[in-house]
Amino acid sequence: MAGAIASRMSFSSLKRKQPKTFTVRIATMDAEMEFSCEVKWKGKDLFDLVCRTLGLRETWFFGLQYTIKDTVAWLKMDKKVLDHDVPTEEPVTFHFLAKFYPENAEEELVQEITQHLFFLQVKKQILDEKIYCPPEASVLLASYAVQAKYGDYDPNVHKRGFLAQEELLPKRVINLYQMTPEMWEERITAWYAEHRGRARDEAEMEYLKIAQDLEMYGVNYFAIRNKKGTELLLGVDALGLHIYDPDNRLTPKISFPWNEIRNISYSDKEFTIKPLDKKIDVFKFNSSKLRVNKLILQLCIGNHDLFMRRRKADSLEVQQMKAQAREEKARKQMERQRLAREKQMREEAERKRDELERRLMQLKEEATMANEALMRSEETADLLAEKAQITEEEAKLLAQKAAEAEQEMQRIKATAIRTEEEKRLMEQKVLEAEMLALKMAEESERRAKEADQLKQDLQEARESERRAKQKLLEITSKSSYTQSMNSSTTALPTDLPSFNLISESLSFDFKDTDMKRLSMEIEKEKVEYMEKSKHLQEQLNELKTEIEALKLKERETALDILHNENASRGNSKHNTIKKDSFFFLFILFCWFSLKPRAEDLSAFETSNSPYRAPSPVWPSSRSCRERAVLRTAAATGSSLGIVCPAGAGSRASPLGLTDGHRACCPRTVPWPLP
Repeated sequence: MAGAIASRMSFSSLKRKQPKTFTVRIATMDAEMEFSCEVKWKGKDLFDLVCRTLGLRETWFFGLQYTIKDTVAWLKMDKKVLDHDVPTEEPVTFHFLAKFYPENAEEELVQEITQHLFFLQVKKQILDEKIYCPPEASVLLASYAVQAKYGDYDPNVHKRGFLAQEELLPKRVINLYQMTPEMWEERITAWYAEHRGRARDEAEMEYLKIAQDLEMYGVNYFAIRNKKGTELLLGVDALGLHIYDPDNRLTPKISFPWNEIRNISYSDKEFTIKPLDKKIDVFKFNSSKLRVNKLILQLCIGNHDLFMRRRKADSLEVQQMKAQAREEKARKQMERQRLAREKQMREEAERKRDELERRLMQLKEEATMANEALMRSEETADLLAEKAQITEEEAKLLAQKAAEAEQEMQRIKATAIRTEEEKRLMEQKVLEAEMLALKMAEESERRAKEADQLKQDLQEARESERRAKQKLLEITSKSSYTQSMNSSTTALPTDLPSFNLISESLSFDFKDTDMKRLSMEIEKEKVEYMEKSKHLQEQLNELKTEIEALKLKERETALDILHNENASRGNSKHNTIKKDSFFFLFILFCWFSLKPRAEDLSAFETSNSPYRAPSPVWPSSRSCRERAVLRTAAATGSSLGIVCPAGAGSRASPLGLTDGHRACCPRTVPWPLP
């Protein structure tokens, strides 16, 4: 007890030592003000000073708010300012905010300053997500906010990006959609352009009319517990008290309208709501702090008073304010209409001026074009005069040429007479030449007949010679049959063509130089190809290394897996081509190694005999190895599908080669082989 008395005495002495004034900072929604207050001032004194400074007469909606120990509190009108639990540091800061909200903003908010302060506070609560607003309503409210700030939309002034620095939408709405700021600006601007003609106060009132229909508008939430200990939320607004689930602040579970509440009271942390209907149970709940119960009771009393006040006739002060507001509104409306007419007249004058300027420019252009046309006409006249002079000179030249042409005609006529005589002589010579040609044709026919007769006589002579030789052979075979059998292969005459066909063997030259030359050419081409593809292979390997880290194994297709297996084994289409090329080179090797000599084929190249050998006649001097090589080459060529393109009707040679073979593929293996 003694300690309490000592503390009071020290506090009183501290008050006596304090200066007679202290500094207060008042923060509104769009400005800050500082006042020098007397120590003895009560809350009402400071509040009235702020309202007079702002020119605000609808004071019953507002209050001075401060924060103490993470709890919001309002300055009491009948209590000294310094008696509140406010910070001792100067300046003492208070926030001038709306404490109570109207049921219908359009009917209750009379002054323009009142509308403006409510507009700024509700807008901040929506952007801070203290009031839930759907995305589409957020865009519409943002368009009215832009109209209130920038006025009517003008495409020449409000270009793309003019809202880039403005905070118009809640972050929750922006994060909810995959839309860029430009896309949001485009949609806000589309609605903003439709609000043309609305003044700032009209746009702000439209904003409040939409916002007052939101579920969380004007509701103050407090955490409470019921008798069972269940956590709930108590909402206090202009219509009554509401009980909410903590997870759902939009729809109340229970509501108590002000006209159905008989009494509200609290005892320490317990708060009691007594309904007007005694049959309904009393609702009791507990709050976290006693200070919270005091704040709830203040809000309940203020909202209930305003609720009852709305349902009574307006006071004389309110009626005067409304009359003044109507007169001010009518005056502003007339002023806006006058400004609109002046603006329209100015725009019309500017339009006429622009039209006259455009017409003047058009006349200037027409005058310039007329001058240019006149200059062109003068130039054309000069050109025509020059052309007329040139034409006269040309006429003189033409007359002179006509005279010369007349003289030439006379000369040509004289020449024509001489030409007719020469023509008759030429015709006579032509007739003589034709007669001579007929004689020569007859002579050539006669000579041709004589040549045919000589050929026939030559054939008969050869036939007689052949028969004589045949008889000689028959006589020889009858005289010594046994001896002729033993020596027939050696004693036959050498001039017989049939025996020459057998006795003259076809020899082959095995030349290593051809094979070496072919190998050197192949090796040279291989080196050139490797040099060309080396750079490309390095680029491919580098690209493969870069993208290997980005490859997703689970997205590999069956072809990708097969390609990787072939690459790891070293298999590629080039290896297959090399294998096929080996067989083709083997065939070339056989042909270059075993090609026939020219003298072996000379007899058949010059022969006119239609003889076709059924199979090649291999000389006895060819070794078994050479025959095996030729057979292997033939089999290899057949397995690889190598076909000679020669025609079917070609004349065959003793090696099985047709004339077509020798003409189209002189280095192909003899076809067919035994």
